[in-house]
Amino acid sequence: MPRPTRCRRVCAEPECRGFAPLEANPSETVLLTVDEYETIRLVDYEKRTHEQCAAQMEISRTTVTEIYERARFKLADSLVNGKPLYISGGHYRICQGGRTRGCGQNCPWVRKKGETTMRIAVPYDNGQVFQHFGHTSQMKLYDIQDGQIVQAQLADTTGSGHGALAGFLSDRDVDVLICGGIGGGAQTALAQAGIRLCGGVTGGADDAVRAFLTGTLDYDPDAHCDHQGREHHGQCGQDRHGCAGSGGDCGA
Repeated sequence: MPRPTRCRRVCAEPECRGFAPLEANPSETVLLTVDEYETIRLVDYEKRTHEQCAAQMEISRTTVTEIYERARFKLADSLVNGKPLYISGGHYRICQGGRTRGCGQNCPWVRKKGETTMRIAVPYDNGQVFQHFGHTSQMKLYDIQDGQIVQAQLADTTGSGHGALAGFLSDRDVDVLICGGIGGGAQTALAQAGIRLCGGVTGGADDAVRAFLTGTLDYDPDAHCDHQGREHHGQCGQDRHGCAGSGGDCGA
């Protein structure tokens, strides 16, 4: 059984979520995760050593090297082959300014209390995180202020596919999506919309949001539904949601 991935600490969400060449190849895209972006920011932009980067992100130096090399290849692939690049996903948590090691109150990324607002969406089914993103009929929307849920409401999605769902979430100013199984096409659409993805989540929707706000949410950055309909962590199985008959990735 593989060792669970350690959550990487980053200073803040990137303000720019994507780049596209003047003559882009729209049939292919590159997805850079937020933790990969953070290694580029720290090593290439701030000129930190890999050891310093590891201390900042609270992971090992060898892990930093692996993430950094993967990120550099993705950047090269985008530049050399003219592929649009989007920044989204990954296994990470946002630092809390002076309350955690390595990032103090002088950090330019830290926002002051009262400026932190966001909206979180969760595919919803009878109180639980619905496990098939592309087929969800309801989203529960949570308004967050200073780390607390101040309002929650249900919204019907009218059974739209993943592209329309990404637009549905974007139109409602959603910042974060917490979900179960999700396909590659849906991940790309969310990245294009600048929506952070936390996939592979099971259990109660309210519990998942509270865990996200406290930095304890257990999610899988690589979670997806495949067309074979196999059951595994964070993915929907063919017995309940019919992935095997969906003709491809969930939400595709």
